[in-house]
Amino acid sequence: MNALITDSDFPSLALEQSLFAEAGWTLRSAQCRTEDDVIAAARDCDALLVQYAPVTDRVLAALPRLGIVSRYGAGYDTVDPAACARHGVWLANSPDYGVGEVATHALAMALALLRHLTIYDRDVRAGRWSYLSPGTIRRASNLTVGILGLGRIGKRFAHLARNCFARVLACDPYIIDGDFPAYVERAGLDELFERSDVVSLHVPLTQETRGLVGARLLGRMRRGSVLVNTARGAVVDVDALLAALDEGTLDGAALDVLPVEPLATDHPLARHPRVLLTPHSAFYSDEAEVELRRKAVMNIVQWAKAGRPMYPVIEGTKSPKR
Repeated sequence: MNALITDSDFPSLALEQSLFAEAGWTLRSAQCRTEDDVIAAARDCDALLVQYAPVTDRVLAALPRLGIVSRYGAGYDTVDPAACARHGVWLANSPDYGVGEVATHALAMALALLRHLTIYDRDVRAGRWSYLSPGTIRRASNLTVGILGLGRIGKRFAHLARNCFARVLACDPYIIDGDFPAYVERAGLDELFERSDVVSLHVPLTQETRGLVGARLLGRMRRGSVLVNTARGAVVDVDALLAALDEGTLDGAALDVLPVEPLATDHPLARHPRVLLTPHSAFYSDEAEVELRRKAVMNIVQWAKAGRPMYPVIEGTKSPKR
C-alpha cells in the first residue's frame, strides 16, 4: 500500500520511513501547499499523513483510493471532517502527544509577560539598569488566571497554574461539572474575560471559535491584563488585539500561533514592544516530536492491520486494500 506525507517541516523523515518500511508500506513525501498539489502527489495513495496541507472535499473526490488521513497534531482545521465522512475516509489525529509541553509553554509565556522579562532583557542590552524600567509589576499569587478550553492541555495548564496564581477560572461549555478539577472555578465566557488577569487560550479552531477573541471580549478584560495563545492563531482577531494593546487594556500578549504563519517581519505584531512571540513551537521537545510523528504514522499502520486507527476523529467506511 502507498502512503504520502503531503508536507512537513521536520529536518528528516527517517523515523516515518522506518516505521512504514517495517509495516510493508511504500512511502512518498512532498511539500504540498494547495489542493492541486495534494491531488497531483497522491493519485494512487491509500493514506495521507498531513501537517498543514489542505484536504478538502475537492481533494477527497479526486482521490477515490484514499482510505485514511492522519494528521500530525491534535488539531485538524486544514482537513474537512464533514467531507471525510461523506467520502467514507477515516480521519485520525495525535491528540495527546505534547500536552505537558504546550501547557508549560503557555505558563512560561504568561509569567514572562507578568514579570516583563522581555522588556528587562531589552533594557539591559540597551544599557538601562533599573528594576522600574518596565513599569508596575504585580504579584502573581494575588492574580486570577482564566482558561478558555478545559481539554487535555487546559487541564494540565490549570494543574500547573494553581501553584502560581490565587484563583483558576475556566470556561468550557462542553465539559460537565464533574470533569472540572476541584481547584478550578467554572465561569461563563464573558465572566472569564472580566475576572481574569491572565487569559490563556486552549480551544480548537472551529467555526464557533474562529475570531472569537475579538474586540468585544478583549474590551471586557481588566486593564493591565495579559493574553496568551498557544491554541490556534485564527481564534484571535489580531487587529482587535493590537488595538487593545495600544489602548492599554492589555499590558501584554504572548502568541505562539498566528492566523498566517510565518509572521512577516514588518507586521505590527513583530514590532510591538509588549508582544512576546514564538514560532508555533509550544508543542516541541525532542520527546514530544518523536511521539507525535510515531503516533501519526501508527494511525495509518493500525488502520491497515485492524481496520481502524488508534485515534479516530471521523470513523470512515473504507477498508484497507490488501
